[in-house]
Amino acid sequence: MSETQSPIITLSTDGTKGRYAAKVDSIDEPAELTFSIVNESLIIADHTAVPDTMRGFGVGMALVERLIEDARRKQVKIIPLCPYVKAQSQKHPEWSDVIHS
Repeated sequence: MSETQSPIITLSTDGTKGRYAAKVDSIDEPAELTFSIVNESLIIADHTAVPDTMRGFGVGMALVERLIEDARRKQVKIIPLCPYVKAQSQKHPEWSDVIHS
C-alpha cells in the first residue's frame, strides 16, 4: 500500500451493532472500527483493529475520521470507549461537537 492510496471504507449495521471496514488493494484482511448503537443520537465506539500489513499508513485514522464525519451528518454523539478513538479524540479538540464527554 502506498502512502497516497486511500482505503475504501464501507459501513454495515446489524441491529445495535455497526462496523466500518477499510480495504486497500493487495491486502485481503480489512481494518475495522466497531461500534454499538445506544439510541438514535448516541453510539459507543468500542474497537479499532488494523492489520500489521496496513500499519503506518493512516488507515486507523481514516476509519475514525469517517466515524466523525458520519456522526456529524447524522447528528450523533460518540462515546469513545475504544482506546484508539479516545486517544485521537483527545488530540483533536475540533471533534468535541460529536464526542460525548
